[in-house]
Amino acid sequence: MDFKNSTILIAGAAGFVPGHVAEFYLRLGANVIGLDNFITGTRTTAELLQTNYPNFTFIECDIIDGLPDFSNTKIDYILSLASPASPIDFAKIPMEILRVNSEGTRHLLDLAVEKKARFLEASTSEVYGDPEVHPQVESYFGNVNTVGPRSCYDEAKRYAEALTMNYHWHKGADTRIIRIFNTYGPRMRPDDGRVIPNFINQALRDEDITVYGDGSQTRSFCFVSDLVNAIHAVLMSDDHTPFNIGNPDEYSVLETAELLIKLLGSNSKIKHFDLPEDDPKRRRPDISKLQSQTDYRPVVGFEEGMRLTAEFFKTLH
Repeated sequence: MDFKNSTILIAGAAGFVPGHVAEFYLRLGANVIGLDNFITGTRTTAELLQTNYPNFTFIECDIIDGLPDFSNTKIDYILSLASPASPIDFAKIPMEILRVNSEGTRHLLDLAVEKKARFLEASTSEVYGDPEVHPQVESYFGNVNTVGPRSCYDEAKRYAEALTMNYHWHKGADTRIIRIFNTYGPRMRPDDGRVIPNFINQALRDEDITVYGDGSQTRSFCFVSDLVNAIHAVLMSDDHTPFNIGNPDEYSVLETAELLIKLLGSNSKIKHFDLPEDDPKRRRPDISKLQSQTDYRPVVGFEEGMRLTAEFFKTLH
């Protein structure tokens, strides 16, 4: 793959997944323009990319307010990856989440139409809510509480998908949509608030592992390098409708906690707390559509991925 003559604009480039996506295309020779306002992204990630890749340009901005002047810039691909995605963000910055997925996404789509650039919207498995269909297939419309504590994210992403499809239908935008399932790996925010960062931090400090409910609820965890390959596969596909992306291997939350205690040789004990409202009971992607149209296969096993992630977190302690 040769992207040396391509320019890719990545919104949210200082974030966990977007930073890895940026690095993927930078290594392929693309010119990458990264945008971020650091509301959840880190300056460390932006500086890492700037230091290591001369073909990376970073612009600090908030896409809710509009975009920089790109009138004289050739842009071939636009990746909409700017939304905060952690449960701890839902309570802290709900309006920003709603606005970046509506106003921010619209600004990116307008630019895609102007530049005739291929546009990719990063949606989420949260559009399925607490699913009544398992595993989740793209044709399932979901079970979302529109007025619940997670609605700022769930509904914002459902809206972003609708906006993207309507730009495709009515404005001729060349669009792709992905629904990202649980992802983990190096460079995650240590205070991310999701299962794996919480468990790793607690295990490294020999603290009680916080498990909500009885721990039987399940998640399907995808290592970040596998997710990046899936994003690229969808971007290069010819299908405008949503794709589930992730790893279909399914683990209970309790199994995950026990594995991390074992891998890290931790003295932590498991402590149970009440399950939060609207917390999904089961989450697993059906990726048969992705696999039927592309050569994507996740290759990083759960234990290997957890070990690599834990090694990164050790450097922060």
